[in-house]
This record gives sequence, C-alpha cells and structure tokens, in this order.
Amino acid sequence: MKLIAIYLTVLLGCLGFAAYAGRSSAAKPCWCWSHDQGLVITKVPHPKGTEYISYGSYGSEVDWNNPDHVIPLNYSQAQGKRVFDGQCIWCHADATPAGPSNRSNVTPVPPLMNDGSVFNMLSDKELQRVIALGGSAVGKSAMMPPYGKSLTQEDIQDVILYTRAIAAPTYQRPSIWKRISWKK
Repeated sequence: MKLIAIYLTVLLGCLGFAAYAGRSSAAKPCWCWSHDQGLVITKVPHPKGTEYISYGSYGSEVDWNNPDHVIPLNYSQAQGKRVFDGQCIWCHADATPAGPSNRSNVTPVPPLMNDGSVFNMLSDKELQRVIALGGSAVGKSAMMPPYGKSLTQEDIQDVILYTRAIAAPTYQRPSIWKRISWKK
C-alpha cells in the first residue's frame, strides 16, 4: 500500500509539473486547418492567418527570401533538409546553425540551394549526377565533393526534393510531353 501511495505521489507531481510547463510555454498550441486535408494541432506557431502547416507535414522551412512565409515539407523533403543541414549548408547557404557559412570562401561561389534560377533549369537526373559524382565530374567546381558513396540514392533524391520545395522562383515540373523522349 505504501508503494502505491509513493507511486501516485510521484505520478501526480510529474503531471502537475508537465501541466505547469505547458502553460508557461511561449509557443501556444496552433489549431491549423488546411483547406483540403483536415485539422492539425501543433505547437509550431505560424506567422500569418493565411499560412498553415498542412496535415501530413513533417516539418517546415522558413522561406529564405520572405521570413513571413513558411513552406510545409513532406517526409522526403524533411529528410532532404536533414541531409542538407548536415552536408550542403556549409557551401549552399549564407548562414548555418553555427554562424556564417563557408560559401564566400569557395571559388566560384556556389549558388544558394534555393536559387531556382540555377537549379530549376537542371533535371532531377542532372542534379543527381552533380551530387553523386561531384562538381569536377560534371564540369562544375572541383570544390564540390562527390557524395555518391557517403549518401544513399534515397538521401540524394530527398535533397533534390528539398531543393525543389524551397526554390525561388518556384519549381515547375516539366509537363509529361516535355519529359517524353521520342527515340526510335
């Protein structure tokens, strides 16, 4: 009986602490309603009433050009962001979690990962070659190392999907008719 009393005391104490910590949190629960997918309850605040984190979202990215805009990421895009943050951010972003990136020290200066004017012109297959084989193998900067042996094919594809998601201007997938190869 004494053991049950101790257990209940500890349990109630933990629940009370959790309730207190939840009340004092700066982030208020967000009841987000996506237009076509359903209700989402999350602790992630969003900047505008027109922005939402959609159902099925595995994360988000603040638009690099407009900090008031939040880009929801699906699972693969969120995994691509994870790989990007570990491997690519040092040269393809202006800032990193540790501070400034190394981008300004690289010659030629690599494009920002969200630079749609550069990356939108490349097909997924071309981007996959650049990432897997490195810059020098495809006529780009020799300072871009090959990641084909350190990243899986799925990781590389996820980075490409992340790049497409954050692209500015927005990436427009070519129509099926442009993608069909008419070989004899």
